[in-house]
Amino acid sequence: MRSKTTSAALLAVLRRALRQEGWTARRLAAHFAIGEATAKRWLAGRGLTLDRLEQLAALCALSLADLAREAEQPSSDLAQELTLAQERALSSDIFLSFLFMTILGGNSPAEIVADFAVPGPVMALSLARLERLALIDRLPGGRVRPLVDRTIVWRKAPMRALFNERMKRQFLAMDFAAEDAVFVSEVVKLSPRGAAELAEMLEQLRRDVQALAERDRETSRLPRKWYGMLGALRELDMEELRGAAREGA
Repeated sequence: MRSKTTSAALLAVLRRALRQEGWTARRLAAHFAIGEATAKRWLAGRGLTLDRLEQLAALCALSLADLAREAEQPSSDLAQELTLAQERALSSDIFLSFLFMTILGGNSPAEIVADFAVPGPVMALSLARLERLALIDRLPGGRVRPLVDRTIVWRKAPMRALFNERMKRQFLAMDFAAEDAVFVSEVVKLSPRGAAELAEMLEQLRRDVQALAERDRETSRLPRKWYGMLGALRELDMEELRGAAREGA
């Protein structure tokens, strides 16, 4: 009998594979003619027979042996930081970097192909390049597995420069005065220690957003769109305010 640790690893592999193939609890319920609550129990590992486990794996073109092999590979060896060469390679190709980000977020290549009308050969070449860069593993059934921790912090110049060039302008073009604009802003006075704590709060927010996206992908019945979120912290230039205060005195 498999240990609880091994069983949990098998379930984690299965859930990841199902998610990448677009198998939500709702879709599983329709496929097997069961209640959605039952499908959710299966995904949580409750009420699963060996035959049912095999049927779920088959939905992703996997066998039980495939699940076992993937479960045996430790997840603790995920890279926590990219090399400079990896970041340079990603930053040289906007689609490659976007594809890698979406894979980190748990999205499947098939979903990116569908959303952006990516030609099959282009996707195949991009995935092969990510694999050569040791950023992903390609798995049976057209699935992929990132070799980098999804909570990675981009500390090197290439990816930061790419964000500055490609993404920043999308936020700067936003009409913050619009009634439907979604943003928050605050001005506070902090010590260096307080500023460091605020920076960690922003990192925690990013992790919470990733968890939200995963839950939404599995449970939402509404169509989903791509959103960008930016959390930023900087010391304010107060000269303009000081000048206004002097003029009003």
